Formats: sequence, C-alpha cells, structure tokens
Amino acid sequence: MTQIIEMHPMDIGNGFRAYSLRGGDHAEPIDPFLGVDHARMSQPTFPPHPHAGFSAVSYLLEDSETGVLNRDSLGTHNLIKAGGLHWTAAGRGIVHEEVPEVTDKTVHMLQIFVNLNVDKQKDAPFALSLEPEDVPVVESAGAKIRVPLGSFGGVRSPLTPPTEVDLLDISIEPDTQVVIPLTTGKGAFVMPIDGVVEVDGTVVDSSSGQLPVYSAEPETREITIRALDGRAKVVFFSGAPLRQPVHWKGSLALASEEALIESIKGYQRGEFGKLNQA
Repeated sequence: MTQIIEMHPMDIGNGFRAYSLRGGDHAEPIDPFLGVDHARMSQPTFPPHPHAGFSAVSYLLEDSETGVLNRDSLGTHNLIKAGGLHWTAAGRGIVHEEVPEVTDKTVHMLQIFVNLNVDKQKDAPFALSLEPEDVPVVESAGAKIRVPLGSFGGVRSPLTPPTEVDLLDISIEPDTQVVIPLTTGKGAFVMPIDGVVEVDGTVVDSSSGQLPVYSAEPETREITIRALDGRAKVVFFSGAPLRQPVHWKGSLALASEEALIESIKGYQRGEFGKLNQA
C-alpha cells in the first residue's frame, strides 16, 4: 500500500532550517524510523543534549559545504565529513553534541532517528562511523547510488547497526529511472532532496515536502523512481517495522511510560555521563 505523507518546515533560527518528518505513537507509517530532518545548519544550534532508547544517525550529503564536529559522553570526538555517516546507538543513555566544523558555512544533512527494539533499549550506548570513501557505490547509465546503510545492487554497507535499515542516496540524470527492490516485510519511503521525480507514477517535487510511503507487505515489490525536468536526488529509506509503542520526552524515546520516567531520572542522576571539554 502506498500513501503520501507531509514533511513540515522548521526554522528555529540560529542558522538551522529543515523539513521535518515524525512518526506517531508507534512511529507509523515510517516504523522503524522515528523521524527524519532534512536539515541545513550554519551555526551551533543545539547545546549538549541526552538521547535514550533509539539511535541518532547523521548523514551528510555530498554537497555539504562543511563537516560536523561530533562529540558524545563515550569520549567520541570526530569529524563527520560530506558524504559520511555517524550512528549513535543511545541505548540506556548518552549525551551528544554536533556543531558545524566551520561556522557560517552550510551543513547539508539528514538527521535520522531509528528506533531500537525494546530488548536493546537498556543496552550500553555505542557509536559507529563511516567515512565518505568507504561508502559503497553502484553506478549505471544515468544513475549513481551510494549505500551508506543496508544493501543494493550486490553491495553492502560495512556498518552493522543495531536496527537493520537501508539508506540509499540516489542521484539520477534526466529521463533516467532507477528500480529499487523492496523485500518482504519491509516498509519504505522516498525523500526527494533536489529536483522533481516520478515515483511509481506519482510526481513529487523536492520543494513540496511530500513523501511516498510504502507499508510493509508479505511480498517483494519494486519501486521505480524517474527523474523529471532535470537532474534529481532522492534518499530511499526502508526497514522492517518494530511495531512497538513509542513514548517521547524531548530527545528521549522509550517503549513504555515507566521506562521513559526511569530514563529521565537516570539522566538527572548523571548516569548518561558528560562531555569532555573540547
């Protein structure tokens, strides 16, 4: 089943603007993704903040003018470069911060929130990184597909995250199409980044904030994406839904109200750790 859902513009000032997508109490219809921000950021926007119960994933698009300095309470201190990806599995709790490497240059990125199975929400936090040059690429006539997460066309990302998802960064020349298999039991959505595309016959403009969404079905399907009126870029997301409750409080998301309350108390007790001085 296919439907169209809307992203919502968000401009909180200080150089941060985005189109934002959020799932509901069960993250439907984008489960196991809790949300995605297609964001541009040119100033430090968010002070150090906690995460728990899910994974915070940052993917920088290749045209990003600068990288992102990433820090967390595990002691991670790294640079996410244009075309690279960083996955923070928050588990039972972590403190996190990301700021542009060069102020006043624009970071072009996806902030992706991926749910954790309830059995993993109390696990110790950890981080995974993928450098731009290590992202597998599939090229065909008129198309380039980068595979930061999951697999496509016989190649697989070197990352093994705690929630199995696919993320394909697809660049398409005019009047060229790409066919993406959607395997049994996985849902998907297509996020236009630049240009105008036709997704299985539905025309979607990157400026509209509209996303075609496919629910999980018991058979393998194919999704056809074609560029219209010039070059286009889309990002394809897919994963098997977890179908578990989601209880939010700020940047914490747990599978029960009781676990959420305990997580808040743990953060207040200092159990998430703290950032080292930069």
